Amino acid sequence: MLLQNIAGSMAKYRSLYLGILLVPLLVMCSEPEEEEIYSRFREEGRIVAAIDYNSINYFIYRGEPMGYQYEMLMLMEKEMGIEIDIVVNNDLEDSFKKLYEGEYDLLAMNLTVTGQRKGKFGFTEPHNNTRQVLVQRKPEGWEQMGSREMERQMIRNVLDMAGKTIHVQKNSAFVNRIRNLSEEIGDSVHIVEKSLPLEDLIAMVASGEIDYTVSDENMAKVNATYYNVVDTDTPVSFYQKQAWAVRKDEDSLRNEINRWMKDFRETIDYRFLYAKYFQNPYSARRIRSDFFTLSTGRLSPYDDIIKKYSEKIGWDWRLLASMIYQESRFRADVQSWAGAQGLMQLMPATASRFGVRQVNDPVDNIRAGVSYIEWLNGILENQLEDPDERLKFILASYNAGPGHVFDARALARKYGRDPDRWEGNVDYFLLNKSDPHYYQDSVVHHGYARGEEPYRYVSEIIERYGHYRNIIRD
Repeated sequence: MLLQNIAGSMAKYRSLYLGILLVPLLVMCSEPEEEEIYSRFREEGRIVAAIDYNSINYFIYRGEPMGYQYEMLMLMEKEMGIEIDIVVNNDLEDSFKKLYEGEYDLLAMNLTVTGQRKGKFGFTEPHNNTRQVLVQRKPEGWEQMGSREMERQMIRNVLDMAGKTIHVQKNSAFVNRIRNLSEEIGDSVHIVEKSLPLEDLIAMVASGEIDYTVSDENMAKVNATYYNVVDTDTPVSFYQKQAWAVRKDEDSLRNEINRWMKDFRETIDYRFLYAKYFQNPYSARRIRSDFFTLSTGRLSPYDDIIKKYSEKIGWDWRLLASMIYQESRFRADVQSWAGAQGLMQLMPATASRFGVRQVNDPVDNIRAGVSYIEWLNGILENQLEDPDERLKFILASYNAGPGHVFDARALARKYGRDPDRWEGNVDYFLLNKSDPHYYQDSVVHHGYARGEEPYRYVSEIIERYGHYRNIIRD
């Protein structure tokens, strides 16, 4: 019914598209045309940034998108005044390929800066410094061992890695480091490259599926907080810079990012952000939560109810979940200053109209909220043929009431804008409906409205829906 092709209409709201093609890095591929590569940043003021999703860089926790790289990108977007379209890609090889070919402008990841990589790509000012460590499993019965006894059974000298098999992330800096280490110690270290996220390899060490992997120390130590059988105390490299990558000759974008990054790293915001994700003693609590979406696939205690009722209106359940998060942060007992209650913040008149008996009951509340959405769709369906556009009008009407949305459409029509398009048209007049010049206009029938709230409501729900689509497979 709604949402046949919502992804195509999300560009303004930092559309998030999943990039997971598993294609080898073709370093000999033809050079992309310069104009095609650079136009987004130079002409449009926007870039496409690839990010990997894991328990540090980008994830959903209790309905909210979070992460070290994600928050840095959002801060940079605000400070630099550019628009960042985030693309999720956990295949490092494919990410580098798409950066080279111009599909991506930036890899916003924990990329170790190596000489080999610098020959092919440009790197920004580092956002972090770390070293590589061996991730190994503690010996059987380690809890009862003394520290000396346990140390004797662990690899603490890289010379003892001779003859061992190390599973490492394919196309990562860890591959070259272990190769060099094998040369340095004059003995073979067997490398198995895996096209898996680093955290999956650490989990495989913890479960005993593999014996060893190599990780950045900061990532390894965070994972060790929730895999207490994992040891990360053996370094295999010196400290190295971690930075973002751009195309080799993209100096304009790199220079802008460098100016921002140098200043940002001196701020308390950076220190807070780093501590939040790399030094937080409560990381394990978050990871073990039923609503750490990366590992559980769940957004809230009400996912099953949301899935059931979203079918009634033909919505992707993740969209309805994003709307409910916007309304109540998934709190069934919340009440607003205006008297709206429950998960979908039903006003008393709306709750009564749709037969709600217990407004804080999750099933009753979501059922009534969905019935109200269905009613709004009914009155807009004959006026707005495009279902993706109609969705935005429905969301705005749910928040502000359909009367104010109709007024904004009338104003758009009067001032030569398209009354059937939300972005840059009707949203402008709803946003400015607190201005007497507009709310006292003769075409307006519902008076003053605090338009900033529904304006942000629509964009934030659609943006969050994009995050949910990235992390949760339907």
